[in-house]
Amino acid sequence: MADFMQQVVAGLASGSIYASLALALVLIHRATGVINFAQGEMATLSTYIAWTLTVNHGWSYWPAFAFTLAVSFLGGAAVHQTVIRPNDKGSLLRVVIVTIGLLIMINGLVTLIWSGEVRAVQSPFPSGTTEIGGVAIPTADIGTILVVLATVVVLWLLFQYTKIGLAMRAAAVNPAEARLVGVRVTWMLSLGWGLAAALGAVAGMLAAPNVFLDPNLMAAILIYAFAAAVLGGIDSPVGAVVGGLTLGVGLNLIGTYVDFVGADLRLPVALLVILVVLLVKPTGIFGKQEVRRV
Repeated sequence: MADFMQQVVAGLASGSIYASLALALVLIHRATGVINFAQGEMATLSTYIAWTLTVNHGWSYWPAFAFTLAVSFLGGAAVHQTVIRPNDKGSLLRVVIVTIGLLIMINGLVTLIWSGEVRAVQSPFPSGTTEIGGVAIPTADIGTILVVLATVVVLWLLFQYTKIGLAMRAAAVNPAEARLVGVRVTWMLSLGWGLAAALGAVAGMLAAPNVFLDPNLMAAILIYAFAAAVLGGIDSPVGAVVGGLTLGVGLNLIGTYVDFVGADLRLPVALLVILVVLLVKPTGIFGKQEVRRV
């Protein structure tokens, strides 16, 4: 039983990382109707910035973490203003192709600046375990869960109790009517891109100590995050969080207790989740069926 609970907590830790990136995907999809395929590469770039500050410039981890979030937020908003906005009058396919171009460009830029060398990243959390209810749980797993939980709570407070959050929700749900009441829709969408980039940065910086740092750091994690978003509902922020945690726990338990899956076949299982959900319930757990008048 103790081993089972350890696997569940480990799954929650990895699932919280998937949830953070899935939430970033959902924020942009709600606002623009497209999936940002460059979300993972933007997170990788942010992680390299944090790594450079801590290793090359001697910053402590948490100041570097906070600074990287600020840079990521500004970078995400700038990407929307300079790259996405000029193309959003065209088809959705055009914007999707632009995000794929961003993916390739950022990956090449990261490789050019930092090379493709695999680097180890020090965890910000103490090594060792913490005993909870007789179960020894790695302190790093607890720290990861708490950081992502704090991030999600701050984001929820922003959307629920601030005027900016309300304006962002209005701009995403009904931009035409939002403009009529004075909401600067374009800037609200830019703020959404900034928040999504910051969420991706959180996922990247928390994932790097476990999977090492290289230009393809977030490639697999982006697929897990997309599976989590599809599972929870691609338009549901709550669904992204629940889907990420569910997927993390499920994959960890399957990888541990199903011998032929192990660690190598978890990615195909995530792809299978996407396929099954799209076939059985395309709106996901918390998604709502869109009804249109003919």
